[in-house]
Amino acid sequence: MTTAAGADPWAIPPLFAQLVDDTSLLQPRSSAPGVDTVVARYLAAREGRYGGIVGQLVCPVSRLSALVAELARSVPSRPVEVSLVVDTGLGAVPKALSTVFSRSSLLTPRTVETAAPPDVDAVWLERVAEFVPEDVVAVVEPRRPVASEPDSTAAWLKAVRRVAEHGCAPKLRCGGPRASDVPTPVEVEEFVHVVVETGRAFTTLGLQQVVRSDDDGQHGILNLLVAVARALGDGDVRGALESTDGVALAGEISELSERGVKGVRGLLSRCGADPEPVPAAQLAGLGLLA
Repeated sequence: MTTAAGADPWAIPPLFAQLVDDTSLLQPRSSAPGVDTVVARYLAAREGRYGGIVGQLVCPVSRLSALVAELARSVPSRPVEVSLVVDTGLGAVPKALSTVFSRSSLLTPRTVETAAPPDVDAVWLERVAEFVPEDVVAVVEPRRPVASEPDSTAAWLKAVRRVAEHGCAPKLRCGGPRASDVPTPVEVEEFVHVVVETGRAFTTLGLQQVVRSDDDGQHGILNLLVAVARALGDGDVRGALESTDGVALAGEISELSERGVKGVRGLLSRCGADPEPVPAAQLAGLGLLA
């Protein structure tokens, strides 16, 4: 796998460059770490040995003021790339973006993310587009049905396709506080096939580990990367999603060509992870980071 920055021993391979977002602030407030803790950890990780893997800091609109105050106190060396998650209604987006743009020394807006109703249509998506500037990516999560019934799953996948074809980035929820937040490998496989067919980049939320574990059924970052690579090559997507063999997954990733890496990251743009937003130790242990 081609590495970035030539012979730099600390270079991050392009497949992992700015891949992993910190979604800690999306946790329920009763269990989420404080904004000060999240900011300190994020800035330390970004400036650390594996800082090149660090993506955006994801922040709900309702916690933006606290984030701005903490960043002003911390004085980051460069602006933090932020993803704003709409949790107080679309009407709050203009004010939130105005706040971010006015603090350009602290924050750079990259994405605005919102959940979509099950029957999301072009009118609703156009309304989202009205709130999001052209240089900011609109991310939309069509909510997956709780019951995995054929009709409801088909409706969800149609919504995913509709979001992608409208020019927004679909979002796949891979985990969360409820068991129903974790999609089955079959559902993830179907989602991946839809985004590959549309060619639209997507993001994820709720990834908690690097490799899938049979103990809890949680999806892994490497599994998803390999699944996308296989989908692009008409390979066994479900096998990649169900694998618990980290060494084998890492080996397959290491054999990706430069073109293959660009193809995967052209579709899987970001992985939202918690509670360990930068799983560098695990990736290094598999030989994927120096």
